[in-house]
Amino acid sequence: MNDLSTVHRRARKIAAIPLAAALLSACTMAPVYHRPKAPVAQAYPQEPKTEAKTEGKTLQTPASDLGWTDFFTDPRLRALIAIAMKENRDLRTAAAGVAQAAAQYDVQHASLFPAIGATGGAMYMQPSQTAGFSFAPGVGESISTFRYYSAGIGFSSYEIDLFGRIRSLSKASAEAALKEVANARAVRISVVSQVANAYIAWLGDRELLRIASDATDNLSDNLRLIRLRYDNGEENMLTLRQAETQVDQAAQLRAQQVRLVAQDENAITLLIGAPIPANLPPPRPLGEQTLMANVPAGLPSDLLFRRPDIISAEHDLLSANANIGAARAAFFPKVTLTATDGVSSLLFHRLFTAPATTWGLQPNISIPIFTWGQNRGNLEVTKAIRDQKVAAYEKAIQTAFREVSDTLVARSTYLDQGQRMDDLVKSSADAYRLAKMRYQAGTDSYLNTLDSQRNLLQAQQSQVGVQVARYENLVTFYRALGGGWTEQTARSPRVPAPL
Repeated sequence: MNDLSTVHRRARKIAAIPLAAALLSACTMAPVYHRPKAPVAQAYPQEPKTEAKTEGKTLQTPASDLGWTDFFTDPRLRALIAIAMKENRDLRTAAAGVAQAAAQYDVQHASLFPAIGATGGAMYMQPSQTAGFSFAPGVGESISTFRYYSAGIGFSSYEIDLFGRIRSLSKASAEAALKEVANARAVRISVVSQVANAYIAWLGDRELLRIASDATDNLSDNLRLIRLRYDNGEENMLTLRQAETQVDQAAQLRAQQVRLVAQDENAITLLIGAPIPANLPPPRPLGEQTLMANVPAGLPSDLLFRRPDIISAEHDLLSANANIGAARAAFFPKVTLTATDGVSSLLFHRLFTAPATTWGLQPNISIPIFTWGQNRGNLEVTKAIRDQKVAAYEKAIQTAFREVSDTLVARSTYLDQGQRMDDLVKSSADAYRLAKMRYQAGTDSYLNTLDSQRNLLQAQQSQVGVQVARYENLVTFYRALGGGWTEQTARSPRVPAPL
C-alpha cells in the first residue's frame, strides 16, 4: 500500500511540471491595446427648430438602460415582443452562435494545460522455444505463455508557452466569444425594433383600411343619390360617371389595404416566430405605442459603451490584436515536453509495487532558423487584419453617429409635419363639406366636389403616413442609442472574460 502511494506522489510531481511552466509563461507578445479615438464630433447636431410643441415627456434614464417593457406601453405590442423573445429564430441562431464561440474558447484555452491521460495494458504471447523465454526467471520451470502488464499516467508533446503564443490565441478566442455576445445583443435590439415597426405599420394600414372603407361607404351612398337623380332626369351622364369613378377608386384603395394588413400580419408572424395568438389584448390607437415623445440622446461617447455593434467591432479588433502576439511568438523557440510515470511487471500481483515503477521525461526544443519569410509574412498578415479591424471599428462608430443624428433631425420635423397634416386634413374636410353643400344646392358642378373629396382622401392617407413614420423614427432612435436589450428572458450561455 505504501509503494502504491509512492507511485501516486511521483505521478503528481510529474503532472506539476507543465503547470509550473504555464505559470512562468504569463506574458504575451501582443501589442499594447489603445482604443482608437472616435472619429466623430463631440456633440450631436442640433435638432431643427420648428413651431411644433413637444408632446409627452423626456426621461432622464439613458435609452440603453431603458428596457423595451418600459419604453413600449401598448399591451398588444408588449405581448408580441415577449413572444418574439422566446420564439424568434434569429435570436435562437444568435444564442447558438454564442454557445459555439464559448465552446471554441474552451477548446483553445485548454491548450494552456497538458492533456493528462492514463493508460493500462496487458500482453499475452506464446514464445518460441528459441526466443529465450523457455524458463521464467527465478522459477526454473517451463512456461507456455509470456505475460506483461503495464499502467501509467502522463502527457505528450505539451507546449510550454514561454513566449505567450498559446495565451495570445486563447485571448483572441475569448474576444471572439465576447464579440458573439455583443452580436446576440444587437440581434435582440433589432428584433425588438422590427416587431415594433411592423406593428406600427400594421396599425397604420388598419387605419388606412378604415379610411378607405368609410370613403367607399360614403361615396356609395352618394352614388345612389346621383343615380336616382339621373334616372329622374335631374343629373347628366358625366356626373354619374364621375361618381362611379370615385367609388371605384375608393374600393380599389380598400382592397389594397386589405392586402397590406394581411401582409403586415404575416410579417409579424415571421418576426415573433409563432402564430399570432387570438387572445392578445386589443391594440391601442395609432400614436399610443411608446412611453414618450422624446428619448434622452446622451453624448456620442456613450455609444462606445452602449451600442452592441460597436462593442462587437471592438472585440473583433482586440482579437486581431491578440493574433499579432501569436504571430510574433512564432519567431522564438518552441519548447515541448512529454512525461510519463507508471508501472510494469511480468506478474500482475507485483504490478503496483515500488520495484515495478517506471518514468520518463522527454523535453524537446524547436528553433526556427530558415523559414524563408513565412513567419514574417504571417506577422504582416495579422497586422494588416488588425488595421482592417481598426477601420471597421471606426466605421461602426461613424455609422452609429449618423443613425442617431438622422433620427434627431427627423424627430422634431416629424412632429411639426404631423401638426401641419392635422391642419390640412381639417381644412380638406371643411372644403369637401362646403363643395358638397354647393353641389346639392345646385350652385356648383360635381367636379369641385370630386376634387375636394380626392384631396381629403389624399390628406388622410398622408396624415397616417406621417404618424407611422414618426413613431417608427422614435423606435429607430431608441434602437440607435443602444436601447432594447436590458430585459433578459433567458440565462445567457457562459462566456469567458478577457484574459
